[in-house]
Amino acid sequence: MALYSIKELEHLSGIKAHTIRIWEQRYQILSPSRTDTNIRFYDDEDLKWLLNISLLNEKGFKISKIAKMSKSEVGQLVQQLSEEANEFDHHINGLITAMLDLDEPLFDKVLSTATLQMGIQFMMQEVVYPFLKKIGILWQTGNISPAHEHFISNLIRQKLLVAIDGQVVRRQEGVPTYMLFLPEGEMHEIALLYMNYLLRSLHIYTLYLGQSLPFEDLRLCYKNFKADYLCTVLTSTPERSEVQHYINLLSTTFPEATVLLYGNQVQYEFLTIPENVKRLTCMQDFVNVISDKNMLVSSLR
Repeated sequence: MALYSIKELEHLSGIKAHTIRIWEQRYQILSPSRTDTNIRFYDDEDLKWLLNISLLNEKGFKISKIAKMSKSEVGQLVQQLSEEANEFDHHINGLITAMLDLDEPLFDKVLSTATLQMGIQFMMQEVVYPFLKKIGILWQTGNISPAHEHFISNLIRQKLLVAIDGQVVRRQEGVPTYMLFLPEGEMHEIALLYMNYLLRSLHIYTLYLGQSLPFEDLRLCYKNFKADYLCTVLTSTPERSEVQHYINLLSTTFPEATVLLYGNQVQYEFLTIPENVKRLTCMQDFVNVISDKNMLVSSLR
């Protein structure tokens, strides 16, 4: 069972630590355990309970009224609200609950409902990415295991693969092409898969090379495919001290291509970005790039 500080509960629930303390004192909403030095700590059940309370409170239910409800009543009301409204926070909270419980049916239900309501692109933007940000908090504080991360990543990955499989795109003369890959040792694939989905949704032809691609293999594939754009995501690889070298290597090895870089490892301010390389600070940057190019191609037809 994971343990959380009150500040971690604040980050994950969106409720200020000061407010949580007041709710505890006035309404006994939570009963935290304490360390030998009298510091509060909470468990998974506390987090899930607070996520539900947060949703009801945002929907206008007074905390004094919520405090009088049983957990069963709160759960039923949350379920009812989720069926009536398109609520981003509810979807995100549902994903967190499903992850903590390793509950695949619930996770699938939440993602499927969000996709039906919003479409894949909006669902990824408004639900999955904020959810993954909160996952990062849980990972940094040691409150989820690699098993939780793999469980979640594989389910999101499956959704994206199904969506990509439904898009049939053929290479066309004069239309830009993209090669998508992750550097050797990099396994975090969700962002790259989503990029592939976005490109194919715009009928842009892609060569998807996936995880952990050795550089020599990338060179050989480019020699045969001659893509206009190389697209990669550097989440944890290469290491900070090696990122500049890798960027320079991409730039000099593929001078005729435009290299699009995304991920945590390319956001360092000290990096020098070559002329044929474009650093993306967020996924919307990527959407803007491919949309502009697509509109340009359409106008030329």
